[in-house]
Amino acid sequence: MRADQRAKRDDFLSKLGAHPVVMGILNVTPDSFSDGGRFLAADAAVAHAKAMAAQGCAIIDIGGESTRPGAAPVPEAEELARIGAVVAQLANELTVPVSVDTYKARVAARAVELGAVLINDVWGLQKDPGMADTAAAAEAAVVIMHNRSEKDEALDVVADLRRFFDRSLLLAARAGIPERHIVLDPGIGFGKTARQNIDAIARLGELADYRRPIMIGASRKRFFGSHVPAGIERGTEGQLVGTVAVSLAAAAAGASLFRVHDVAEHVAALALFAALRPAGPGSSMN
Repeated sequence: MRADQRAKRDDFLSKLGAHPVVMGILNVTPDSFSDGGRFLAADAAVAHAKAMAAQGCAIIDIGGESTRPGAAPVPEAEELARIGAVVAQLANELTVPVSVDTYKARVAARAVELGAVLINDVWGLQKDPGMADTAAAAEAAVVIMHNRSEKDEALDVVADLRRFFDRSLLLAARAGIPERHIVLDPGIGFGKTARQNIDAIARLGELADYRRPIMIGASRKRFFGSHVPAGIERGTEGQLVGTVAVSLAAAAAGASLFRVHDVAEHVAALALFAALRPAGPGSSMN
């Protein structure tokens, strides 16, 4: 990693826990659940990323493969072709850093070569056996997200989060990834029932002993299911007002990083939250 990348990485990490931080989502895919196809062209992707940076996000997360349930796997070469030029241009032209949303080690390595500073792995270093070593060698920050191949309604979600994170953190330690480079993500909407998604947010405080920043990625996801409160339209949490509400609830429970599509609204809402509640749980997780 180049010196300028290290400076961007460290500046970004230093913000986590001090106040809520927004990560802007940039999907250069044809099939993502919310915005598939909108930013597949490089010029559209770059323009959207620059707009999100102007709205106040602290990092741009670029993904070349949809992770929605049922999405078709994307070959490594195609994923690289989708993200390569966009990562390189944005890393060169933006003052905010760039991250890559991938679980493939070779894609992650190339993205860091092109200027990315963070690897957002939806399988928490556990899908590709080369990912932990790749992240360590690249000196990249890492988001370790909890995931499951299938739902199990009998599980205590926090116990399962802890088992997964313990395994991922062991892989990270063995590879030599510094703890200060690691962010944890409970994986809202991934391998969980509606009740487990809600519990994962409500019980974030039970993860405080890891002393790592927590990221929440609930943007535009409909995950309440039959548990939506009476009188509220089902699916509301997938709308802007619902996503903001979920993000604020997660902030109150200890999250410090929020991966969202609607940057301006979240920057404003979270800034107001921080002003009203300056000593929230997230302040102690750095």
